[in-house]
Amino acid sequence: MEMVLDVYKRPFDPRYPVVCMDESPKQLIAETRTPIPATPGHPNMRDYEYRRCGMCNVFLAGEPLAGTRMVKITERKTKRDWARFMEEIANQYKTAEKITLVMDNLNTHVPGSLYETFQPDKAKAILGRFEFVYTPKHGSWLNMAEIELNVLTGQCLNRRIDDIEVVRKEVLAWQEFRNNKNAKVNWQFTAEDARIKLSRLYPTLES
Repeated sequence: MEMVLDVYKRPFDPRYPVVCMDESPKQLIAETRTPIPATPGHPNMRDYEYRRCGMCNVFLAGEPLAGTRMVKITERKTKRDWARFMEEIANQYKTAEKITLVMDNLNTHVPGSLYETFQPDKAKAILGRFEFVYTPKHGSWLNMAEIELNVLTGQCLNRRIDDIEVVRKEVLAWQEFRNNKNAKVNWQFTAEDARIKLSRLYPTLES
């Protein structure tokens, strides 16, 4: 936990960007009956029944100090999907010397996923662009990308969408809107705060 919090204390440096990455499933849902549009004094109405149309996955990577983020929608959440997203992040920061990537320790978020997707020389080249920093188990709240995913869900995806292409279109519009606003996460929790507010998580040392 303190390792992640120390990373967040680093000043903005385009040569060494701190990027937070997370992913979340999105269920594709279709209406079974045509919704009734809103009228004066009455909200729009939709039937509680729906039809499942499968799932898709939302990858999100954001640089909190720069106020930028990039989102990719995939049909699955395999090792190869994650590895290709890593390639896109690396390409987004071509001039950076090292990208510090904060993420959770999902079993797909490992260097081996790159080697299962790309030829060894390319996998090593991509891996060399990154410094991986993992949030602890049950500590996903430390990942600022989770905050961005919550904003994305609340502003864009918190409704019934039955087509992955519509999800991609809507998410791209949201990404451009947020980036143009230069929206940032104002993270203020520090290791010093953790030692007080989360003291129960620290071992008790006997003198």
